[in-house]
Amino acid sequence: MTGNHAVEPQADSGWAMAGVAFAATMMLMIGAFQAIAGFAAILDDEYFVLVRGYAFDLDITAWGWIHLILGLAMIVTGIGLFSRAVWAGVIAVFLVVLNAIDNFFFIPYAPFWSLLLIALDVWVIWALTRPRALRT
Repeated sequence: MTGNHAVEPQADSGWAMAGVAFAATMMLMIGAFQAIAGFAAILDDEYFVLVRGYAFDLDITAWGWIHLILGLAMIVTGIGLFSRAVWAGVIAVFLVVLNAIDNFFFIPYAPFWSLLLIALDVWVIWALTRPRALRT
């Protein structure tokens, strides 16, 4: 064989596959957490303590709807991630970035919880952006 070298496809890394399964599972859990917190805020305006003088003060019901919609979108995307599809990975990264920003603004209402979810979002981003994590 002089000039035609066949390029064999590289096998998927077990770490990459496990990372995507982890990210998909975390997306399901984070989405469920967000949806539950959203329902709680929608059903009971006094569930979260109001913060006075906060620059990004929204009505608790508005925060509830944001959390609920974002949570449901994360659940659907998490299910799609189990197929390792590129579209699911792109949407997942976008959603966890939005979720981290949402929780950053939500820190005064639930500080420990918001910081925990931001950390989980960062972990999902790391898992999805590893080389060969998603099928191309």
